[in-house]
Amino acid sequence: MDQRTLVRNLALRTLTPAVALLLLAGCTDGGAAVHGKPGASGVRDPLFGGLGNGGYDVQHYALNLAYEPETGRLEGTAEITARATQDLSAFNLDLHKLTVDSATVDGKRAAANQAGDELTLRPHRDIEKGKTFRTVVRYSGEPQEITNQGSGGEVGDEEEGDVEGWLKTADGTLAVGEPTGSMTWFPSNNHPSDKAAYDITVTVPERLKAISNGELKSEHTTGGRTTFAWKSKEPMASYLATLAIGEYEVERSRTSSGLDVHTAVAPAVAGESAQLLARIPEIMEWAKGNFGPYPFSSIGAIVVPTDEVGYALETQTRPVFPAEQFDIETLVHEIAHQWYGNSVTPESWKDMWLNEGLARYAEWIWAEDFEDTPAQESFEEAFANEDNWAFPPADPPSAAEVSGEPVYGRGAMVIHKIRQAVGEDAFYRILEGWAKAHRHGNASTADFTAYVEEQSGMDLEKLWGTWLYGDKKPARP
Repeated sequence: MDQRTLVRNLALRTLTPAVALLLLAGCTDGGAAVHGKPGASGVRDPLFGGLGNGGYDVQHYALNLAYEPETGRLEGTAEITARATQDLSAFNLDLHKLTVDSATVDGKRAAANQAGDELTLRPHRDIEKGKTFRTVVRYSGEPQEITNQGSGGEVGDEEEGDVEGWLKTADGTLAVGEPTGSMTWFPSNNHPSDKAAYDITVTVPERLKAISNGELKSEHTTGGRTTFAWKSKEPMASYLATLAIGEYEVERSRTSSGLDVHTAVAPAVAGESAQLLARIPEIMEWAKGNFGPYPFSSIGAIVVPTDEVGYALETQTRPVFPAEQFDIETLVHEIAHQWYGNSVTPESWKDMWLNEGLARYAEWIWAEDFEDTPAQESFEEAFANEDNWAFPPADPPSAAEVSGEPVYGRGAMVIHKIRQAVGEDAFYRILEGWAKAHRHGNASTADFTAYVEEQSGMDLEKLWGTWLYGDKKPARP
């Protein structure tokens, strides 16, 4: 033992044990320490309790991906900028069956542990509440498709039902993520309540295209591979992120008001899709007249063969359609979602009827305006459909019913009853005002009912009790 160590130890013996421990901690830590706690490994969503994570709020994702369709291998780097909402000693990200090769927090290596779909990172030092920090995760593997929990199965079950996540196609892939699937291709805080801006850069063999959300900022080819850089500056929930890789026919145009329209169609269905794709500008003008200013800086569509995906999805600015479902009603529905669901995003998955009820009602308004079908007639048809009475739209009994018919059909009936109760002028002010009041944010069912009553000046407790929360079908419409 050298003399310096001897003097130090003698000095420590003269102090109380508690003070000596603090001094020793200071010698090893190099400064004042934050005493954090691990962030929660879930946000206690009433239907999907394991999704999302606590302790931080993501501001921005920068994803840099390289995909090789022949091998199915994905190599990715996710740079995640977030703000701590508590003092953090560790935090979680959601990631499904991909291998983490390395992780850093603020440039220093972080300990990483994977268990199931939870990636736990322990930074070099605890993170102080309110601090913005940068996490970089490098990962790789073969992304998987998963059975949608909302179709009755647990993640990964090989049951019959809708599949989501990373769907391999004949020439590439299609990534769709409602409600859980985005964690199959990038680590995230995978819950609608944490929205963020995105930059998604994708490198693929040069014969292929890579289409994602937002605006295409650059495209360049070198060494037989093409890199596409997409930017979504407006906040987006993780389930609304998409990526389509394949031999797409891509077209860009602008609406009369200057909005960028970016469409991508699989060659096998390009001919049958062309006429309806050309109507996107017309539908956008109609939608703005009913719902207010468009909340994003581009729109478009991705149309694929029906055997690649079995449902349409409102992926932000670039909704996805199987060819069999690419019709005017579905296009109107998914465009309406850009306001209701994408810009105004549900606070929890139990609030999904706010997305689907309003988008289904947009179909009814379109039919009223252009197909000589009054909304009352659509309402009565929905009322007669016994599937709409399986459960209250604002109270799905489990994750398996999150996309059940009452969420859509009876949800739209709720909107129609509001229209009848408040009158035409107030109703359309509410439609536009709701989208404006929560633009690029999150909202709950309670927020919506309070907003309608505030704007109408009416007590609508009986309406909510019967149509939104009631267990029994009324005697007549």
